Amino acid sequence: MSNSKPFRIAISGKSGCGNTTVTGLLSKRLQIKMVNYTFHNIADDQGIDFNELCTMAEEDPKWDYFVDENQVNLAMDGSSVLGSRLAIWMLKEADLKVFLTASSETRAGRIQNREGGTLEQRAAETVQRDVRDNARYKKLYDIDNDNYHFADLVINTDRLDQYHVADIIEAAALALMSERPMED
Repeated sequence: MSNSKPFRIAISGKSGCGNTTVTGLLSKRLQIKMVNYTFHNIADDQGIDFNELCTMAEEDPKWDYFVDENQVNLAMDGSSVLGSRLAIWMLKEADLKVFLTASSETRAGRIQNREGGTLEQRAAETVQRDVRDNARYKKLYDIDNDNYHFADLVINTDRLDQYHVADIIEAAALALMSERPMED
């Protein structure tokens, strides 16, 4: 890709759909920068509990603006794959926009495997987080993150592992890259 124009992939989806995992796989496979700075990173960097930060973000939009602006700036600096809840909306210059979906049950199971707790606990938290996130995105950006009809690819990840999902996106990215004009 060194002789081609920067190529940018935006991957979005709700928690537990595989955004972060697939973004990492594609970054390695395509040898492009991974951008995935999230509230989890801020919480770790600031020494704040993740759930407390989410609550703070509901009251103060600076957290969302900070994350979203920095992600776009990082993604625009060369070829990249940006994985975030709002990537396909925020990275308007993306050459490939992908939205990952999964059932509530699948998402809760994945989050439980990653973070522990009971399945019931994770399912309830996931529903609550979706409601909070949807309201916040609507208020801050007038974005309905259940309306992703403009995405180039929509992939249901219920029955596919992360490698198969990455295979699909990689094939689409390589096809699009091969059609791009070379830089002079």
